[in-house]
Amino acid sequence: MRKEQYVCLVCGFNMIGFHPDTCPFCGAKKDRFITAEECSARFKVVGTRVNEKVTRLNSQPSLGFEHAAYRIETGGNACWIDCPSSFDSSLPKADTILFTHHHFLGASNLYREHFDARVYIHQADSNHEICRPFSFDETFTQDFNHLGIQAFQVDGHTPGFTFFIFEETLFICDYVFLEGDAMKFNPFGSLERTIAGGRRIREHLEGRKVAQVCGYNYVIDYPDWQRRFEAGPTFEGF
Repeated sequence: MRKEQYVCLVCGFNMIGFHPDTCPFCGAKKDRFITAEECSARFKVVGTRVNEKVTRLNSQPSLGFEHAAYRIETGGNACWIDCPSSFDSSLPKADTILFTHHHFLGASNLYREHFDARVYIHQADSNHEICRPFSFDETFTQDFNHLGIQAFQVDGHTPGFTFFIFEETLFICDYVFLEGDAMKFNPFGSLERTIAGGRRIREHLEGRKVAQVCGYNYVIDYPDWQRRFEAGPTFEGF
């Protein structure tokens, strides 16, 4: 029998097997939770084409903070980068779910079961307390290549934060935020490690042909993103 499961309307975090007084991710009160079944009935997941092989996945209407996940067609297999917060059984099958970090686990437990998909996350992030109810098939510790999707662990925002490159598309999630014509580092992490991770991102991108960047709430042409990144993102931490 499937465990009880609740979704926070403020941030979209899925709580598996328990109904806490507050959301373990954002701290919202329990009156802001709905069941996973109610969530599936109220929020659908829709795809928006980014390019021939990449599709952006978003809840409709927007769910909480709302983050995008991305579907990649690798040729015979489909992979997701991160996971929608709402479970939508009408979505086409994904064979693999690759996480940038542990903040956007979404309804990955339900999709893993529904698709019989394999779920990957960096070991350093898998150890976080909020990950305990979730199942992972691969907890990697180093860079890797999966069906042409290159994974690079950079630390910073979270200890296991990993960005991905597939062909000419960069998947950077929320390591940096766009603000007007500028850019900011994600402040949920140490200043020193986040800036050091930014240097590693720059090193990995040097000399690469990249056309588009897929962020947690944006898709942008790489030259525009690179101009802001090279100018130096600011860090306004806590």
